[in-house]
Amino acid sequence: MEETYLLNVEGVKKKILHGGRGELPKLQDGSKFTFHFQTLKDDFERTVIDDSREAGMPMEIIVGKMFKLEIWETLLSSMRIGEVAEFWCDAIHTGMYALVSRGMRRIAEGRDPLEGQKHRCGMGNMFDYHSTGYDDLDELQRTPQPLIFIMELFRVEDPSAYKRDTWAMSKEEKLAAVPVLHSEGNRLVLRREFAQAAAKYQEAVICLRNLQAKEKPWEDGWLKLENLVTPLVLNYCQCQLELGEYYEVLEHTTELLQKHNDNAKAYFKRAKAHAAVWNEREAREDFQRVAHLDPSMAAAVKKELKQLGERMRKKHVEDRKRYQGLFQSSQG
Repeated sequence: MEETYLLNVEGVKKKILHGGRGELPKLQDGSKFTFHFQTLKDDFERTVIDDSREAGMPMEIIVGKMFKLEIWETLLSSMRIGEVAEFWCDAIHTGMYALVSRGMRRIAEGRDPLEGQKHRCGMGNMFDYHSTGYDDLDELQRTPQPLIFIMELFRVEDPSAYKRDTWAMSKEEKLAAVPVLHSEGNRLVLRREFAQAAAKYQEAVICLRNLQAKEKPWEDGWLKLENLVTPLVLNYCQCQLELGEYYEVLEHTTELLQKHNDNAKAYFKRAKAHAAVWNEREAREDFQRVAHLDPSMAAAVKKELKQLGERMRKKHVEDRKRYQGLFQSSQG
């Protein structure tokens, strides 16, 4: 096939290996590309650096979401569905590849792609890394060089055609999604589908936490978002109580109480989790805090304390019988 320069893109050559079908897809902000890729060095051996097929998952990127390797969006925009093409890209376009590859490899290994990364722009992070953790990527990071990308485009989806990942949503989309997710969670609770409800509450919390990360802690914008987060976390914890995930409840309520040490509902849910895992002293302390902070919950606290006392007495009797049985069998 004939090699041609991509229109208006310096330092890029394209070779079509297998023709696609139809017209070039119409793209808009939020469109999603799904494709396989292979990255090769521009050396005699054409050394393979990465291959998404070996990783076992196709790649996805969202148009207009500042993917670190911006040239990929340009390359994919020149392709038809089903097309396989080879692109030679000069070093001016490949300087960020080591960081992109590092993240993709971590995901394929089941690790956090942002582990150890500071909250700075991509170029800033580049200088923070002494090593990517991969020798071949360290070499690319030290000496950026031309790379060859072989891409096969499977599909291009409009924003409305797929479920947007939280990270791909704009601020307005995240804020709009939260009450919808909250309502869906409540509806699932009424149907006693607690695992599904917990997932809805958790997704809403993630949306808000992402927005909070851009605000200064304890200032007005952060506090407004925190006020939305708190009831969602409490609802999530209630679902986990119903599912018997008591240590999950202890973790999330404790984290919440570190910021809001006057939240009676958080103490109440934590007390119930402590009681469920036989932490009697901690449960009693939390129940007493509830009654002090919110006298209207005193009756509920009294009922829980009575049940806790009965459960603990029953446990002590059973433990004593078990120990006596062990003692007698050892004597025999």
